[in-house]
Amino acid sequence: MSTATVKTPRPAGSPGPDAGTPPVKPGVDEGRIGLRANLRHIGALVRRNALQIKQDPESMMDALLMPIVFTLLFVYVFGGAIGGGKGGSRDDYVQYLVPGMMGMMSMSIAMAVGTGINEDFRKGVMDRFRSMPIARSSVLIAKSLVEVGRMLVAIIVLLTVGILVGFDVNGHWLGMLGAIGLTALFGSALLWVFIIVGLTMRTAQAVQGISFLVLMPLQFGSSVFVPTGTMPGWLKAFTDVNPLTHVADSARGLMLGQGEVGSPVMWTVIWSVGLTLATAPFAIAMFRKKT
Repeated sequence: MSTATVKTPRPAGSPGPDAGTPPVKPGVDEGRIGLRANLRHIGALVRRNALQIKQDPESMMDALLMPIVFTLLFVYVFGGAIGGGKGGSRDDYVQYLVPGMMGMMSMSIAMAVGTGINEDFRKGVMDRFRSMPIARSSVLIAKSLVEVGRMLVAIIVLLTVGILVGFDVNGHWLGMLGAIGLTALFGSALLWVFIIVGLTMRTAQAVQGISFLVLMPLQFGSSVFVPTGTMPGWLKAFTDVNPLTHVADSARGLMLGQGEVGSPVMWTVIWSVGLTLATAPFAIAMFRKKT
């Protein structure tokens, strides 16, 4: 003989048995995630991005080969002519070029983050993050930390090649470390700019095109490759406010002990902090809206 189970009707508006269990929502609000959990998420995502580089070593080709190619190109193709035009030699030009190219390397590596973000959306990687209970900012912060690591690799390769072709810091080792840190600070600020570009453009090709339009005037309209004293007045006015000029002059002053140091360092820090404060919150807001 079976016994029928009679369910007692629940009054309208009363909570059900699962009322105390909140539904699981993809894309947890960052305000609900504690600092320790956020740091743990960032660490896990940094490891994930590092493993991607390990599985795809070709993604490090720009950081490893670009410093070598650009250094050898400018030293041996243009070094004699530019060095002679400055009243010196190729060796003198090496001393001028290598510190200036540190800022150029940071900018070129930062450009890649925009392409990477855009491709992650296209491949559906961000769809997986959307369903995970992690802070949206942790994805971008982890990506930025890995790219800063790639910048440091590129700068170390640049300095190694520079030393092989005759660059000498003349004992300013602490200054060299300061220049590396300052360059990484500036590069980390640029990362957020290119993240915004990657989130805005529809394709990776468009990201690359826009990024090169930004890079070329900043790189060649600066003191990275040549002194700005012989430039036309209108161009020199641009180079004087170009942040890459401040980075290059800071690196030369710290590594060689030549020229003014205080003002370029100050302006490099101002540009770096200002760009980060202006673009990082906007990039995170765009990313949260898109995911």
